[in-house]
Amino acid sequence: METMENLLEYTSVQWVVVTAVLTFGVAAMAAGLVYFLSTRDRIASHYRLSSTLSAVVMVSAFLELGLLLVNWRTAFEFNGAMWVSGSSTFTNAFRYMNWSIDVPVLLTQILVVFGFTGKQFTDPWVKFVIAGLLMIWTGFIGQFYESAGIVYEGISIAPFWIWGIISTLFFFYILYLVPKVISRGNRNLSEDAAGMMNSVRNLLIVSWWLYVVAYLMPVISFTAWGVVARTIIYTVADVTSKVIYGVMLGRVARLRSEAEGYIQDPLQGQLHTVER
Repeated sequence: METMENLLEYTSVQWVVVTAVLTFGVAAMAAGLVYFLSTRDRIASHYRLSSTLSAVVMVSAFLELGLLLVNWRTAFEFNGAMWVSGSSTFTNAFRYMNWSIDVPVLLTQILVVFGFTGKQFTDPWVKFVIAGLLMIWTGFIGQFYESAGIVYEGISIAPFWIWGIISTLFFFYILYLVPKVISRGNRNLSEDAAGMMNSVRNLLIVSWWLYVVAYLMPVISFTAWGVVARTIIYTVADVTSKVIYGVMLGRVARLRSEAEGYIQDPLQGQLHTVER
């Protein structure tokens, strides 16, 4: 089943805006990768995995958005007036495969920054991974039916809603679990670090809701401008939930490191424990 992008025609402005937005996403992930690798040594070793995982997310998202950009540029041809579908098909499947990596990693970062170990780590981690993957994969199935019933007469859109609702149930479960985990972890943080973790929680909730809006775009606006809007929403969600999210978690790790007596040697660029 074709997604809405392949069933519409685009003006030069619309095509260029989508191209530019995807290019911005690629550049943001590249910049994020450089940032996380260059600031990794500012964090104590037992929290440093969070920055490493952020770098993994940047590589994964960079490749995904790069493939989407190439896919968008090759899937349409200019007929002299409009950009129309060409010999290849545009697909959002790259996004879902990328999320299969990024969602478990992003949620794992919360546990790393809190310094959870043993059962305190494994119990929420298993729930995060299972719920996250089921949320993504059921949504992936549903997106194949996004044009059904809207474009093709006699074909019901029911599968789009059924799989979307199933995916949303797992989404709600994660949104229930994340604040619970953060509330428990905040008990051992300073006021500044706990406040930043609450901001991380709020950012995650808001940015993840953007993905829901983007998923529903075929229902909201099955138009070329709807495709433009969906690309912008997806990209804003990607940058906020991956780059900004990672920066904020890095700040929490830095605050925890400093509270435990770690400082960075300006000459050697390494962290040392300060005797108190």
